[in-house]
Amino acid sequence: MQTHFSPEQLRDPDTRESNQILRTCVHCGFCTATCPTFLLLGDELDSPRGRIYLIKDMLEGGKPATEEVVRHVDRCLSCLSCMTTCPSGVNYMHLVDHARRYIEETYDRPWHERALRRVLSGVLPYPKRFRAALTGARLGRSFAGLIPGRHVLAQRLRAMLRLAPGALPAPSPMQAPQVHRAEGERRGRVALLTGCAQQVLAPSINEATIRLLTRMGIEVVITREQGCCGALDHHMGQHDPAMRLARANIAAWSREIAGEGLDGIVINTSGCGTTVKDYGFMFREEKEAEAAARVAGLAMDVSEALVKFGYAPSREAPGLTVAYHAACSLQHGQRVTAAPKQLLAKAGFTVREPAEPHICCGSAGTYNLLQPEIAAQLRDRKLGNIERTGADLIAAGNIGCLTQLGGDRMPVVHTVELLDWMAGGPAPPAVAAVQRAA
Repeated sequence: MQTHFSPEQLRDPDTRESNQILRTCVHCGFCTATCPTFLLLGDELDSPRGRIYLIKDMLEGGKPATEEVVRHVDRCLSCLSCMTTCPSGVNYMHLVDHARRYIEETYDRPWHERALRRVLSGVLPYPKRFRAALTGARLGRSFAGLIPGRHVLAQRLRAMLRLAPGALPAPSPMQAPQVHRAEGERRGRVALLTGCAQQVLAPSINEATIRLLTRMGIEVVITREQGCCGALDHHMGQHDPAMRLARANIAAWSREIAGEGLDGIVINTSGCGTTVKDYGFMFREEKEAEAAARVAGLAMDVSEALVKFGYAPSREAPGLTVAYHAACSLQHGQRVTAAPKQLLAKAGFTVREPAEPHICCGSAGTYNLLQPEIAAQLRDRKLGNIERTGADLIAAGNIGCLTQLGGDRMPVVHTVELLDWMAGGPAPPAVAAVQRAA
């Protein structure tokens, strides 16, 4: 693709990077075949290629974002399926992240958009605030259907109330800053990102991860002053809040690296993992560049950690069939595809993959709150494909996907909870639900 940025524009590192990404695109259109929004809407501007044209025009012109550009960029899930498909290696992730930041800096959103984004940015990354918000939302769930109208604000309010869980698990003391000692001889030492929303919605995921790793002889450190990875703000174009959160994590893990050292930074929410692995790029022009690159190099999905440290089950095969849902952030963002399925098979599960495994379920961070209609269509499509596998339950490696796919259609469970169970841990509630229904 030919670009026409001025020398002055190219002095900005983000514009310089976007210029290189744009020039990599050859207009082939392969990305359109695997883009969920193009699949549903059939509009070229709701495909990666169409958005690339819009972003190019916006950035080259150095003008404020228009409503048209914002509408089509906002509809992008950042599922990154296009990057897996692209034969030219276009880094669409970095391009669209730059576009979102530019939009937030130049476009005046309607008041309700600004208000909602401020609420999401000020609540979701902070577990105590998020728990309080969910407590209030839980009380309002029964009134979701009474919110009238087709206005986007009404749709979003209904979506927020419907996604709120009916009950919240108690906070887990295992997630507090501490060192979980390895059982037997210590074979390794890792830090665990406990996350933000996951801490509140499903602390059992972190508990299973800690139990399993310590049982394998791995010391697990939960560092002080770590928190949200910054992904939620980052993908809304909220640059400064995202960098502040990421900077705190880099500092916390760097202290641990300089102290007793780390063999890895384990992340069991794949959306967070994609962002932490990108810290080196995010901080390439910052004073923390070297530390950020070191942290990014140590980051690993929990499935990668279990392969590295030699996971082995200790129980007999359970006779259950699992539909493995590949989270977009894991399969496209991190290119981790085989490890989770291999681990589940090693643990004794029959593993089935649904049709269209590359298509997003519609969760995508805050997407199911900001674009509820499209998210609902993708959810129904995904669940239909999963149900046709005939599996007993759904396993996935991302809390957003588990929340999106949860409900009364099929039990959902994090992959690591199943692996922990088969290596001596407790049976996850999803398994009990399957056994009751049998």
